[in-house]
Amino acid sequence: MTTKKTITVVQGDHAVSSDQSVVLTTVLGSCVAACLFDPSMRIGGMNHFLLAGSGSSRAGDMRYGVNAMELLINRLLQAGAQRHLIVAKLFGGASMTDHAGDIGKANAAFAIDFLYQENIPCISQSLGGDLARRVQFTPSTGAARQLQIAGADPNIVPTRAAPTPGQDITLF
Repeated sequence: MTTKKTITVVQGDHAVSSDQSVVLTTVLGSCVAACLFDPSMRIGGMNHFLLAGSGSSRAGDMRYGVNAMELLINRLLQAGAQRHLIVAKLFGGASMTDHAGDIGKANAAFAIDFLYQENIPCISQSLGGDLARRVQFTPSTGAARQLQIAGADPNIVPTRAAPTPGQDITLF
């Protein structure tokens, strides 16, 4: 039996792996995570960005979508992924508060548009709503699983979350 190694991808970060024992995980509210995967090389990665676009004056600021997406793609290519084979799965973009504008909607729209502009097919997505999500992504297979979490603070990674009936979704 293979022991799984969990790597938590925090806000403004990313991770890439082809190790079969690695599972990437994150918790999202209005943030978005893109899970990118090259099925031929069996390598994938996940990012976690807070804000749409590239509003930072600091180059490479991973809080912003354009930097997070470009850095994740570049890391995949450096690790051997073939650009024309990369596919994506998107998660997050929830509306978590009434007084913060619709950051989640803007993040989701940005991610979808970015993938379209970069000619990267989005093969599945779970965007919007008003619940936080815990996402698990196996970068060597491209399998993703999400658990929607009612009443959760997306800034705190729970150590254990009981699934709400009907809210546990596995995306292949």
